[in-house]
Amino acid sequence: MLKQIHTVLPAADLARARTYYHDKLGLDPAMEEPGNLMYDLGNGTGFEVYETANAGTAKNTQMGWMTDDLEGEMSVLRSHGVVFEDYDVPGLKTVDGVATSDGMKAAWFRDSEGNFLCITQRM
Repeated sequence: MLKQIHTVLPAADLARARTYYHDKLGLDPAMEEPGNLMYDLGNGTGFEVYETANAGTAKNTQMGWMTDDLEGEMSVLRSHGVVFEDYDVPGLKTVDGVATSDGMKAAWFRDSEGNFLCITQRM
């Protein structure tokens, strides 16, 4: 049976990605191998960043976190230089980086490699 999530993200420059995840998100790899950084987020979840020339080509959300305090998380991340995306397209409009829909609100940002990351709060 499928259980915990392990996301895999591409990076054109692994050293740059490592610096971004440390400096902006406060995350350090639990394990490093040539061409790979593996992050442990607890409760059996985590993600991996691997080096590839294909990085930055996806235009969809590639990984997301759940939070109980979206605005608080955004404030902390902004203080570390994270820039949130703004959207105004059919079905998705953000106000100050936050999109609200039935029962949830969310905010998106890009990492140093162009990956779209999301923070979501259920309401």
